Parts: sequence; structure tokens; C-alpha cells
Amino acid sequence: MPKLAQRMSRAKPSAIMQIAEKARKLKAEGRDIISFSIGVPNFLPGAHVYEAAKSAIEKDSGQYGSNRGPDALLDAFLKHIEAAGFHGYQRKHCAVGVGAKHMLYNLAEALLDPGDEIAFPAPYWTTYMDIADIVGARVRVLPCPASQHYKLTAQQLDEALSHKPKVFLFNNPSNPTGMVYTRDEIAALADVIAKHPDTWVITDDIYHRMVFGELKYHNFLHFRPDLADRVIFVDSLSKTYGMPGWRVGFIAGPEVIAQAMVTLNSNHITNIPEVAVAAAIAALSGPQDVPAQKVLEFAATRDQVLAAMAAIPGVVCPRPEGAFYVFPDISCAFGKSHYGQPIRNDVDFCAVLLEAKGVACVPGSAFGEPRALRISYTCPPAQLPEGMARIQQFFAELT
Repeated sequence: MPKLAQRMSRAKPSAIMQIAEKARKLKAEGRDIISFSIGVPNFLPGAHVYEAAKSAIEKDSGQYGSNRGPDALLDAFLKHIEAAGFHGYQRKHCAVGVGAKHMLYNLAEALLDPGDEIAFPAPYWTTYMDIADIVGARVRVLPCPASQHYKLTAQQLDEALSHKPKVFLFNNPSNPTGMVYTRDEIAALADVIAKHPDTWVITDDIYHRMVFGELKYHNFLHFRPDLADRVIFVDSLSKTYGMPGWRVGFIAGPEVIAQAMVTLNSNHITNIPEVAVAAAIAALSGPQDVPAQKVLEFAATRDQVLAAMAAIPGVVCPRPEGAFYVFPDISCAFGKSHYGQPIRNDVDFCAVLLEAKGVACVPGSAFGEPRALRISYTCPPAQLPEGMARIQQFFAELT
């Protein structure tokens, strides 16, 4: 029998989806399951998005579309990023794809040859490591433990970039930690990047509209516009607008990068469907009340989760300032057991927690931090107090 390509031996199923699938199976078997596993918004887009989609169906041409993305969608995206502080971009600097994950994979194909190095902080989104493995890149992981609030320091970045990685990949606000870098922190990192001209910089900032309180989102380009010739901004509709299944992602960056995305699209997907285009334009250009309200709600939910974690002796949980994740260090549980079931590490913890209490969380090792776990607090609001109580009870029962 013919064999698969060697790259498939490096391709792994999503750790997050594996946990979610196990939770779904247990629920189908009649178990009372509360899932904190998948980072899926718990809301839908505004009515104007659905109206635009319905109208597009009635007017559907059935034809192929632009490999870059239609002008109307590019223009809506340009206005969207202008409001976020990105100035001077034109259509030629942008491209559209099937979600941010697709854009990140296209960027890896465009920028990384086998053996090239990509650097990124840990904790990281699981897909970063998966994509690097598939394209055969070497990975330089920059550990950022809870003791430094899961944030990369300028000193760490300077040392990493001295090795001249081909790509530096950065995520702000962070999935899985929910941490948001301050103005001064981003400015300091931008100054370091400016010292190392041989590295492409990808800012995967799809949660940039989900920042809590008085803190604001900042990007390297806000402080060093001279970096525009090698900084690539990645965005998506999924989290901000409650549209993960619509699969619309974007990049804005140097013209040569945008053109590379267009070329890859022409060979991979051709275009995104007209219905998704219409919905995306409506989301970006229409009323913004739903996203704004959800940021307030997520901030309040974050506070509930933090209070529950603070009540558990030994658990350390840096305060997230964005997205919809909490990433507590639960290593105080390692070496203990739950009614005879050993808790040796984060994977054991999550497996036993799911089996014993019906609560699904993702082990931190999936994100490069094996002392933690990720809680995505986008479950139905009524389930949150019960889910937190079950986790607290689980800890109390450890011996």
C-alpha cells in the first residue's frame, strides 16, 4: 500500500478538539458535562449580519471570486484596522482567507522553508506548534511562566532574535492566558524588534477588540511604524463577532506578503463564498453594539472565575485582561490523588477531573505550559457557578 507523505507523521490532531470531542461523547452517553474546553464565543452576531447573508443568497452569482478578497470586504477591513491604529494600508496590503488559522498556515508556507526557525513565547496557541511541525520548521520556544504573568520580556526577545529566526510569532491578547501587554511592554518589545532586521514578525491579534477595563490594545507598529515592511497583522471575525463557523480571516502587511497570500489562495481555496463575504462586510461595517456588550460581560465573567480560583489553596492565577480565558497554575495538585486516581501532571488532572466531576478543561501542556490548564469561560452562563464549584470540590478531595 502506498504511504502518506512524511509531513503527515508530524501532523497531529488538535489537542483542544480531542478534549472537546471526549466531552461531547460523555454528554451523549448521558453524563452531566460542563465544558470549559473550546474557545468558542457564547453569542451570535447581530441580526444585520444574517440579513446581509440572506440577501447575498438571493443575489448569489455562483461564480468564482477574487483570490485576494472582493474590494468591498477589503475596504471594510481597512476601516476596521484604521480604527485599531493601523494607518497607511491599502487593498494591496491585505488578503482574506478561511479564518485566521488558514492565514497563519499560508504565512508559514510563504515564509518558512524546512529547517528555518520560528520563535514564539509559551504559553502559545496549540496551532503554532502544529503548523511549524507540518512545514518542517525548527521551533524556539520562549518560556513565560506564571511568575512573569505569562508575558515575554524585552530581554528574552532580544536573546531569541540574536539567533536570527526567520519568523517571530506573537499573540496579544493571548490565547490561552488572556494576558494583554501594556503600552510600555509593547513599546519595549518593538524597540528590540527594530534591532534585528532579519526576522519577519507575525502578530496574531484576533482578540484585539476584547480588552477589559482601562487597558488598551497596542501593536508594535503603533510605536515603530518603520517596522511595517516586515510586520504582518492577522485578524478574524470568529471571536469578536461570534462568527467562528463563518471562517473569515485577514492579514494586513507588506505588499509582497499579501501577494503571496493571494497566490496561495489561488492554489488552495480560490475564494471565500459570497454569503460569507456579505456577512463579513456587515459585521465589520454595521452596528458594533454586540461586540462591545460582550466585552463587558466577559470581563464580569472573568472576575467570577478568578474569585473561584483564588479560593483554592495553592492555585496561582495571573489576572487576564482580555479574550475569554483563565490559565491557572494547578501544579499544587501534582503528586496527589483523587480517590485512588493519581494526579502526576496536567494531563492526569484534566482526565480525572472530566471523569470524576464532568468538567472539561484543556491541559496546559497543549499550550507549552504543563503546570497549568486552560479554562474557556464561554459556557452557558448558568453553568459557570456549578462548573467552578465542581473544580473547587475536586481540589478539596485530593489527598
